[in-house]
Amino acid sequence: MPGLRREELAQLAGVSVDYYVRLEQGRDAHVSDAVLDAVARVLGLTAVEREHLGNLARPQPDRGRPRRQAVSAGMRRLLDAMHNVPALVLGRRMDILAWNAAADAVFDLTALRPAARNSARLVFLGPDARARYLNWDVVAAEVVAHLRLEAGRYPDDPLLASLIGDLSINSDAFRRLWARNDVKRKTSGATRVAHPLVGELDFAYEMLTLSAQGDQFLAAYTFVAGSPTEERMIQLLTWAAADITVQAIVEYEPLGAQSDHGDASEIGADDDHRIAR
Repeated sequence: MPGLRREELAQLAGVSVDYYVRLEQGRDAHVSDAVLDAVARVLGLTAVEREHLGNLARPQPDRGRPRRQAVSAGMRRLLDAMHNVPALVLGRRMDILAWNAAADAVFDLTALRPAARNSARLVFLGPDARARYLNWDVVAAEVVAHLRLEAGRYPDDPLLASLIGDLSINSDAFRRLWARNDVKRKTSGATRVAHPLVGELDFAYEMLTLSAQGDQFLAAYTFVAGSPTEERMIQLLTWAAADITVQAIVEYEPLGAQSDHGDASEIGADDDHRIAR
C-alpha cells in the first residue's frame, strides 16, 4: 500500500516486523493462510493477486518442471466443430498448442515456425504485432500480467524463465510492463485485429481453463451477429477454404472501412497442430 511503512503493515496484519521481513524475503515456507489473508487485506489485493502472493510465499518447485504438453483428441474435435469461431488452445508459458481453421485464417499460425507459436513472442517480438493488433497496448499489458502469474505458479520452469529473459532482452516494451509487477489472469476481453485481406476484425474473447492443473486454456474469439466483423469473417473463411492467400490477391482492397468497435484476442514439438478444415 503506497505510503505504508513495513512496521505499519506488519502491525495491521497482526504479525511482528521480523516475521513480516522473513515473509517478504521468502524465508518462511510455512506461512499460514490466515497470515497471507491478513497481508492481502491490508494491501488491498485482488483474488488473483492474493493467489500470486501465496505462490511466492509457498513455492512448489516440482510443479515447475517442464513436461510435454498434449491436447486431447476430444479437444481437437471441439476445435474442429467451432468452424466459424476462431479458437485455439494455449498451454503453459502461453504456448499455442492447437487451433482451428478459423483461427488460422485470422492469425496465420500454420505459417509460423513451431518455436514462434507463443502468444507472448508474437505480441512483443512479432514483426507486424503493433500493426496487427489495433489495441496492442491493452493486449501487451494483459500478456505480461498473465505471464507474471505463471512465473509465480511455476518458479522452477526453465523454459518460462528463458522466455521471460528473451522478451526482457529483446523488447523495451516488455521490460517496462514487467517492471510494473501487475498480476492478472486472462479470462475475457476484447481484441481488434487488422487482417491484410479483409481489414479490421473486432472480437470478444473468452478463456476457459481446460485441465485440472490449470495449464491449458481454450481461447475463443466471438463477434456480434450482423456486424461488419461477421461479414468479413464469412468472406475470409470462404477464401481460406479455397486456399486463397494474400499473395494470390494482388489488387485486393479490404472490405469496407466501416468499423464495429462495439464488439466485445509444448513449444518444442515440431508437428503441425492445426485442426483440419
